[in-house]
Amino acid sequence: MKNGANRWLLAVLAVLILIVVIGAIVLGAPDRRPDPVFGDKADSLAEVPQAASRARSPSWYEAPRENAWTMQLGDPSGSRFSPLSDISAANVNSLEVAFTFDTHNERGHEAAPLVVGDTMFVTTPYPNDVYALDLTTPRPTVKWHYQPVPLHASQGVACCDVVNRGAAYEGGRLFFNTLDGQTIALDTASGGELWRTKLAEINKGETITMAPLVAEGRVLVGTSGGEFGVRGSLTALDAGSGAVVWKAYSTGPDTDVLIGPEFEPFYAQDKGEDLGVHTWNPEGWKIGGGNPWGWISYDPELHMIYYGTGNPGPWNPNQRPGDNKWTAGLFARDVRTGQARWFYQSSPHDLFDYDDVNESILVDMPFHGEMRKVLVRPARTGFFLVIDRETGQVLSADPYAHVNSARRVDLVTGRPEVNPEKMPKPGRVTRNICPAAPGGKDWNPSTFSPRTGLVYIPHLNLCMDEGEVEANYIAGTPFLGADARMFAGPGGHRGVFTAWDPVARRPVWRIREDLPLWSGALATGGDVVFYGTLDGWFKAVDARSGKLLWRHRLSSGIIGMPMTYRGPDGRQYVAIFAGVGGWSGAIVSGALDPADPTSALGFVNAMGDLIHRTEPGGKLYVFALPA
Repeated sequence: MKNGANRWLLAVLAVLILIVVIGAIVLGAPDRRPDPVFGDKADSLAEVPQAASRARSPSWYEAPRENAWTMQLGDPSGSRFSPLSDISAANVNSLEVAFTFDTHNERGHEAAPLVVGDTMFVTTPYPNDVYALDLTTPRPTVKWHYQPVPLHASQGVACCDVVNRGAAYEGGRLFFNTLDGQTIALDTASGGELWRTKLAEINKGETITMAPLVAEGRVLVGTSGGEFGVRGSLTALDAGSGAVVWKAYSTGPDTDVLIGPEFEPFYAQDKGEDLGVHTWNPEGWKIGGGNPWGWISYDPELHMIYYGTGNPGPWNPNQRPGDNKWTAGLFARDVRTGQARWFYQSSPHDLFDYDDVNESILVDMPFHGEMRKVLVRPARTGFFLVIDRETGQVLSADPYAHVNSARRVDLVTGRPEVNPEKMPKPGRVTRNICPAAPGGKDWNPSTFSPRTGLVYIPHLNLCMDEGEVEANYIAGTPFLGADARMFAGPGGHRGVFTAWDPVARRPVWRIREDLPLWSGALATGGDVVFYGTLDGWFKAVDARSGKLLWRHRLSSGIIGMPMTYRGPDGRQYVAIFAGVGGWSGAIVSGALDPADPTSALGFVNAMGDLIHRTEPGGKLYVFALPA
């Protein structure tokens, strides 16, 4: 009996040891562990469009060179598409880490690296260091390291982490911005400074976080600071000297906004003299926001640039009656002169902090039997907009995210039909506003594949409760007047990755993600789409079906933008930064108190679990197929 009991105890012990061993193996292989509930399955909703009925790249489009990625959006059209196809849907599951590079900076890393020939250029969050890496060696070494030394005090007026969205390359020069408002040009061979131009005053709350765009010899740079009452502006600098060529404000008289005889907006409400003054309370336009801190696209055939303006200030809409021109909308300008050609305001008299700074992807597409030159954009409002890029006419507007703040967009007037139940009012908290302040999607850029005609959107499923309070303007301090608390939208998931057909005006497939998506996306000629999650999963999905093909767990959450290039050795590489932060990840990178639901302008209320799922970091990961 005693021997039998011993054998029984030994058997139980063996089973327990086996369980521990299996558990250790599973826990030691994070790149194969499934996400909880969401993120491992795509919902198929429609067919991929046939070639004749697809959106396509503009007639002038030139794909990025195989050994180069010279701008954050990949090309002037903003597609973030690479024709490289060595890494394909058939073999992407064999990707492995080729090398890593640690910046030793643990704030939010939103930028993508750039590659030109045998050199990779890496930019960091504050203090905005730049590294040049030699790609000719198996483990790239640093060619040079440039330190711009921005003002320490600029960190105190950064709205939503001390991020930087990267650099741009043109003609042997690297252009980038610093948090304290300087644009700098470097010689890419030596790392020597060629010029620097100051464009912002931190004492007023002005900063710069955006990536510049270079077009027709102009370096285009916009300000940040809408939450500080900063009057937004876009400046064109001479690429050779750094001198100001033109500057266009987002509010104020027509002379300041560069509105003249060439300005022909499509909608009646945008026609009139000095609307940047008259659609505000007296003097309100001087502290009215409208900062263009997001993305710029460029049509070389039309000599036009397209960019969005941010929220009006303050958030409290009851303190700024009127449409508040020219905030929360989209400008088309002549890149040579800065003169405005048209403007479309997606959120007149913005109620919910719906900055209109998201990417505009330039495509040509069939519409009512003819090909139209359009731009497509998943706007902060939650509507996917198709706009004629020559005239500013909205051709279609359909919700790609859950929206109850507006009922629809009136295509006759271009105005959203606001849901009166969701309009903020003094003395009450307005409940369950969807989408929340970061919108249906925030800054993180989508990608377009001409192989499928689909736009791949990394976006959000967040709603919020919001109350209004009186805001008082003091230069260099927050100017908000709102108390928001965000939470997961319908279904309980907080993020979505959607493949959208802009011609058929519908989603083709959709992946629900547990956490908000704050990374950019990348589509390739191998029919693979890459994106990352806030808890550090770097994923590859099938461009046609959304099927999860591969994933790898990184050392920190992902808010960066993936890119790809062909290295000097002839192999295709894919790169992404791990480094959680930004508005969504500030609870981790800024060590914010999860018990304060209003922290990070209410985002912390939706992100309390993130502190248990990732940690701060700042490491570049570069992947390749086995040699």
